[in-house]
Amino acid sequence: MRAMKSPFPGMDPYLETRWEGVHHRLITYACDALQSHLPDDLWAVLQERVFVETDSERMRHVVPDVHISRVYPPPTPQAVMLREGGVVVVEPVVFELHDLEITEGYIKILDRAGGKVVTVIEFLSPTNKSGGVGQVKYLEKQAEMLRSDASLVEIDLVRAGERVLALPRYEIPVQHRSDYLACISPGWKRSRRELYPLPLRQRLPILPIPLRKQESPVSLDLQALVDQAYTTGRYDRLDYGADLEPPLSAENAEWAEALLQVAGKR
Repeated sequence: MRAMKSPFPGMDPYLETRWEGVHHRLITYACDALQSHLPDDLWAVLQERVFVETDSERMRHVVPDVHISRVYPPPTPQAVMLREGGVVVVEPVVFELHDLEITEGYIKILDRAGGKVVTVIEFLSPTNKSGGVGQVKYLEKQAEMLRSDASLVEIDLVRAGERVLALPRYEIPVQHRSDYLACISPGWKRSRRELYPLPLRQRLPILPIPLRKQESPVSLDLQALVDQAYTTGRYDRLDYGADLEPPLSAENAEWAEALLQVAGKR
């Protein structure tokens, strides 16, 4: 059976509930979409950032798709109470707790000859925005990029958490603090920030991805990427009756309810 399109015209907020899989698809499809439009001496590659979060940090913002815990089986009733010199000893149930290794992908556009970084493209995740080591690692990488002459493209399609774009939230006028945002920091003009508000009710735009100063940017169709991820991920099976976290504004919630009813999702 063919997967259906999302009932939302732009970003589907219910995709945020499956962000780990959605994120992997977006960066892969974005890398593929850019590749054929780059100059011959540039190429787009997928990179990974790996860090370890504790269970408590992880549980603040996302439940892993797969999490294997090791628990030693409880003792048999006959072995629960042992006697050593007349003293009763109780055997415990033993748990082994493991920190979770998190892998986040992003895109680098590189010079094929020398490997110089021209542009970095980040699709932000809850781990980048919810405190803890994930946010620290992201901000370290962001600062490193802003000290270089490479361009940085940040695409935030996650409403949860605090804004960590290279443009501080207090610098963004209230009318431009959209549900979703993209920010481009050109490498040849470090003080410049190009903000793209991405309202929930509108189609996601085509972003101009900067390359080198003398070159025209290449286009990245965000809506096409989200539509492709939705279809190939079979996300038409999402639970559209579930509560969103964070919830939509009252106005957007009413709009979304009407949209989902028309689509037969409620």
